[in-house]
Amino acid sequence: MSVWQAKVATLFPEMFPGVLGQSLAGKALENGIWSLDVKDIRDHATDRHRTVDDNPFGGGAGMVMRPDIVDAALRELRGSAPQLPLIYLSPRGKVLNQKRCRELAAGPGAIMLCGRYEGIDQRVLDEHEAEEISIGDYILMGGELPAMVLIESCIRLIEGTVNKTESVDEESFETGLLEYPHYTRPANWNGREVPEILLSGHHAKVQAWRHAQAEEITRARRPDLWDRYVANGNIKEG
Repeated sequence: MSVWQAKVATLFPEMFPGVLGQSLAGKALENGIWSLDVKDIRDHATDRHRTVDDNPFGGGAGMVMRPDIVDAALRELRGSAPQLPLIYLSPRGKVLNQKRCRELAAGPGAIMLCGRYEGIDQRVLDEHEAEEISIGDYILMGGELPAMVLIESCIRLIEGTVNKTESVDEESFETGLLEYPHYTRPANWNGREVPEILLSGHHAKVQAWRHAQAEEITRARRPDLWDRYVANGNIKEG
């Protein structure tokens, strides 16, 4: 099995692997299921102050990361893996979803470009045909945390990272629904009982209950997902 490659261009290489070095993700990294190559963009700065940004043309607040310096860092990362898609973590990108995670996890890996300041000069993004991905409708100080989210969401889908593959297959978004609620011992906690059906030992009835719960939760909490689920012919209303 080939190793899934995560390559990151950032101004803060010391932030990695961060949480990716812990728990199952960290074990998978140690076991060679995936690899991590982090490039410090500042290594390609040309002045003694290691400057990577400049004032935006047209005026405005903040600074913009220079295309020549970002380009040099990307070319170094892409040189050894030209087949990897380049992803720029940006709030203006398409929102990350499970479908895209599965597509990326099925491939050889990805290069993540982490911006800072007001962003990155558009020309270098166009030059490298970067795919822009957002992890939600809010703003962070840089692309490092979104890159970690993207990497973890992919590597957990790779065989050998998570032992029980059925736990991955039944999670939220995998079936178009949010996940059903979970319960464990004790059966009575603070006067709250576990649903009786889960103690019945009747597998088919348990599965039917869980599916019904997933539908109910999705309809109540995520009407957008529910409408898509219905539109795909999964259920007939009325």
